[in-house]
Amino acid sequence: MSARIAGIDEAGRGPLAGPVVVSAVILDPERPIAGLGDSKLLKASQREGLAPLIKAQALAWSVIVVDAEEIDRINIFQATMAGMTRAALALAITPTEVLIDGNKVPRDLHLPARAIVKGDASEPCISAASILAKTSRDALMCAFDRQFPGYGFAQHFGYPTPDHLQCLRERGPCPIHRRSFAPVRELLQGSLL
Repeated sequence: MSARIAGIDEAGRGPLAGPVVVSAVILDPERPIAGLGDSKLLKASQREGLAPLIKAQALAWSVIVVDAEEIDRINIFQATMAGMTRAALALAITPTEVLIDGNKVPRDLHLPARAIVKGDASEPCISAASILAKTSRDALMCAFDRQFPGYGFAQHFGYPTPDHLQCLRERGPCPIHRRSFAPVRELLQGSLL
């Protein structure tokens, strides 16, 4: 059987609220998908169009959600690494190699793996993973916007925009805010943002 290369990427390391979402994708070399690229550089409509195509045509894919509570407990770096390992292990097919966007490979990932800086722009399997991670996280944040109205999660997706910081000051944190992140932590400690 030919090489089964999995790409892994995450979305949501920087926000003050919500999960970090990690995806792994093994593309089918017989069914290339046009238009793959770094999810941050694609329009939302392009990502939304590509996501179902990736799910339909990939040999295997997975999406893992690491919630704010776990991020606060073990820190964002460890939460991301744990999510990457879980995403690789959740694939229906065991990959022969794992390509990870970034500069670190999870220590507990017992598969041949290498990190590629800006891999989401150069490796189609990582691009596909970045698109699934981003679209999955955006959908979750829109659901959280309905669950916790007034914070604007459907607009800023939890990132520390001026509007989000203002809402945080006025309303205080909600259950999906990351208490270990400085603006939320300082607010809870009674400091000014």
